[in-house]
Amino acid sequence: MTEVSSLTGRLLVATPALTDPNFDRAVVLLLDHDEEGSLGVILNRPTPVEVGDILEPWAGLSGAPDVVFQGGPVSLDSALGVAVIPGDEGPLGWRRVHGAIGLVDLETPPQLLAAALGSLRIFAGYAGWGPGQLEAELDDGAWYVVDSEPGDVASPQPEKLWRAVLRRQRSELAMIATYPDDPSLN
Repeated sequence: MTEVSSLTGRLLVATPALTDPNFDRAVVLLLDHDEEGSLGVILNRPTPVEVGDILEPWAGLSGAPDVVFQGGPVSLDSALGVAVIPGDEGPLGWRRVHGAIGLVDLETPPQLLAAALGSLRIFAGYAGWGPGQLEAELDDGAWYVVDSEPGDVASPQPEKLWRAVLRRQRSELAMIATYPDDPSLN
């Protein structure tokens, strides 16, 4: 079996050629990637559901917009918390994934984390790939892989994140940011 180079903490940015409507112009933060598969959350899919409607204790702790995000098409009835916590040590109830980005145990009393939170997002569901599945999609050109920045987790304008992430690349990817939503209208 070939060794899998971990992409944990990196972003998958959907190419314009990706036709799966679940991932149209998606920006996925990979929370786990190894030989057993991959798991991530889509950072730019806000829902109309407010955090307080489903996780009242966490209301007001997530950044604007203070809504639940659809993390992906898998397990939409489950919730994941992703937080940016600056510094070397994170509080109880938070597990570092990459750099300052980590997962929040939503069973933890929010007051234990509130003072340390740089930003927080709540996701319903996640995106998942079985062993080798993501690598096959990468080989097919479905995704661009780029570095994440802590501000990506709680972008105040998630609907503009796809273009913003591409625009900041120092390569030909920056030009992809101008790709029209519907090229047939050109």
